[in-house]
Amino acid sequence: MLKKISVQQIKELRNKTGAGMTDCKKALEASDGQIDIAIEALRKKGLASADKKSSRLTAEGLVESYIHAGSRIGVLVEINCETDFVSRQPEFHQFAKDIAMQIAACQSVSYVSQSDIPDDIMNYEKNIELEKEDLLNKPSDIKYKIANGRVDKRLKELSLMDQNFIKKTEITIEELVKQHIALWGENIKIRRFERFLLGEGLESKTNNFQDEVSNMIQNK
Repeated sequence: MLKKISVQQIKELRNKTGAGMTDCKKALEASDGQIDIAIEALRKKGLASADKKSSRLTAEGLVESYIHAGSRIGVLVEINCETDFVSRQPEFHQFAKDIAMQIAACQSVSYVSQSDIPDDIMNYEKNIELEKEDLLNKPSDIKYKIANGRVDKRLKELSLMDQNFIKKTEITIEELVKQHIALWGENIKIRRFERFLLGEGLESKTNNFQDEVSNMIQNK
């Protein structure tokens, strides 16, 4: 006999996941009223739905800014969605602010995703690794395997989507985006960003300023 699902349970699951009432009811019925199992089922379903929405046009959105304490580092980021209804939501603005803060904290990040990294950058990184002294005397197959592994790691360091979310380090930015796609039911894309460092390009004593800023933001 199936356990009767209460309205309160459905509301609780909806508040925790952002899923529709009907989906919450079905998930609870399938999990015999166990909230944690229902959340996991909805998350899996939501992420699958997010992947299907990833090709849909995103013509709305906003440009968000983040200025770190001391006004020595700033970020502008454009995040797109499908409707102005979603772009006006406070949660969408907070999501955009979190992304801008993430970019400020991750000084090595230069691209939204690995697919945006130019071929010449990838080839440059690969050549650097292949010429390192610790690989010179290794057999070719092992040499290329190690070099490719190091290059993959480096490309992830350059990619925003591959970073662990500073507010919830068990998920990546890519997973965070997918969770919000599932929450709002429409495609969400981080289109572009620009980071500004005070005095960047000028001759001055930096005192490892970038590392200092990253540590300050992550410890905030």
